Amino acid sequence: MAPPSDRPTDVFAERLVGVLSGQLPVHSMLRHTVGRAYDDLARLAERGVLRTRGGVRPVVRDIGYYVARAGALEVFVRVGAGERVRALAFRLERGEDRRWRCVAIDAGP
Repeated sequence: MAPPSDRPTDVFAERLVGVLSGQLPVHSMLRHTVGRAYDDLARLAERGVLRTRGGVRPVVRDIGYYVARAGALEVFVRVGAGERVRALAFRLERGEDRRWRCVAIDAGP
C-alpha cells in the first residue's frame, strides 16, 4: 500500500469521496470549502452520488490537475466502486492564509 499523500489535490479528493459516499458528514468539509461550493457539496451528498450497495466502498483511482493560474488548480478524479467508475471535478484555490479551499465541485449528470 502506498503511503498517504499530503498534496492538496489528493487530500481533498479523499475527503470528497468520503462525504459523497456517506462515510463522512458534509459538515466535515465546512472549513475546506468556500462560497457556493459547500452548498453544491451538500446537494451532491444528499443525492448520494457515490453511495453504493453491497458494501463496496468507493476509492480514488486516479487524480489529475491543471494549474489554471498561480494558486488555482482544476482537478479531476476517477472514483471506482467495483465495476462502476464515476468522475468528479473540483477547483482548489489558495487563500491569503496559504490554505487550499474548494471553490467549485461537479459530479456530472
